[in-house]
Amino acid sequence: MPMMMTSAKNATASQPARATFRVLPRMTKHEVKEYLTKIYGLPVKKVNTQNYMGKRKMVRGSRKVLYFKYSDFKKAIVTFDRSLTDVGKGMR
Repeated sequence: MPMMMTSAKNATASQPARATFRVLPRMTKHEVKEYLTKIYGLPVKKVNTQNYMGKRKMVRGSRKVLYFKYSDFKKAIVTFDRSLTDVGKGMR
């Protein structure tokens, strides 16, 4: 699972098309751009990334308390070139 699209917005008169992907934490901006352009042929203009720590949870049982943590992830916000107007996921 190198990339998974979580949301997308089509281009408007004032803003270009954008999509948000959930990527592996070790992927860089350059790797995300290269992946989308080479495999899918998308015109990527800019990539912004955000790192997220996984949530920590506590489950209380009848005998003991268990602690666990969801895995860390990175979010990549990709801005496409003006030539791409429809991302293909609707207006929201």
